[in-house]
Amino acid sequence: MTIHEARTEEQIRACHTVMVQLRPHLADPDVFTRQVLRQMEQGYRLAFTITEDGEAAAVAGYRILESLSWGKYLYVDDLATDTSLRSQGHGQALLSYLKQTALDENCGQLHLDSGVQRYEAHRFYLRERLLITAHHFAIKLQE
Repeated sequence: MTIHEARTEEQIRACHTVMVQLRPHLADPDVFTRQVLRQMEQGYRLAFTITEDGEAAAVAGYRILESLSWGKYLYVDDLATDTSLRSQGHGQALLSYLKQTALDENCGQLHLDSGVQRYEAHRFYLRERLLITAHHFAIKLQE
């Protein structure tokens, strides 16, 4: 399965139909595209797989970061497979790609957060040998 990196507005927009399933607040494709372009200026990358028909099947948004706690690492902001295409290897292919990208970028670790309600995703991550290593705490400061 081939992984593509979205670099153009057209490629970013093509990822919208899958990403909106994970991020429904980005329902407007124009808003989504502008947001991704802004984040790309800060190092965000968007990878995707496609179906035989040329449609996006799975998407992964990620960044290469560095911190005192983890050193240099790859952080997965977003990872989603179209609900109608799950269990066909798209998510596994993207995760393998992300692991290899992390190695290629000399990252010591790969990290992601997942909402506590995403049970199917958690089964997938555990099957792929990711470990639950922390709790993530947050507070909303603005509405």
